[in-house]
Amino acid sequence: MAQHSSPLMRAPLRDQIRQHLLDGLISGRWRPGDRIVERQVAAELDVSQAPVREALRELETLHLVTSAPNKGARVRELDLKDVFEYYSVRAALEGLAADQAVVRLGGDVSSLETHHAAMRADADHADLAAQIGHGIAFHRAIMEASDNELALDLWDALSVEVWTTLSLRLFRVDLRVNADDHEPIIDAFRRQDPAVGRLVRDHVMSYGPSREILPRERDADS
Repeated sequence: MAQHSSPLMRAPLRDQIRQHLLDGLISGRWRPGDRIVERQVAAELDVSQAPVREALRELETLHLVTSAPNKGARVRELDLKDVFEYYSVRAALEGLAADQAVVRLGGDVSSLETHHAAMRADADHADLAAQIGHGIAFHRAIMEASDNELALDLWDALSVEVWTTLSLRLFRVDLRVNADDHEPIIDAFRRQDPAVGRLVRDHVMSYGPSREILPRERDADS
């Protein structure tokens, strides 16, 4: 049997296409408002349009993509309310994980310190992409230390890298501040502070818009 030249040869195909689309969002290939053409993506990856369409539907459930009949899919314009809701959910998961992880870690913060040191080095080199990767690894270490598989699965489903990249470009640009903000978390885990869950929740929420700047909902009668 002849070798297939497709760049996507390993299952599951849908997950690989989804990751390809996410990589495009992270890299800025597709920016808010840009159209993602199913036919073009399918041709690039040498696959049919059906799995591309399925992957786009998954991104739509994450509020990363919007679609309309006969208009195709577009990268969703960031709405402050959407970003706030995303960080509210993520903060709840990470706060829960931190409360469970603090006991299991027993004051051992070596993994957190490793990721934090990398974040500081990334700040020195002005490497936003690398710092995002190491920052996500820092938070994932907390999720894994909780030994809560359901919470970790839900956290993974949030497409943390995409949302972090988009929100940092909107709300934060100082890489040194991004790195320094993680020091109190390390100190809290080292002390086995029982309030570490609240600290982590507040930390995660600080990366999104505050509730005060959200547009006020119109009265139901208006």
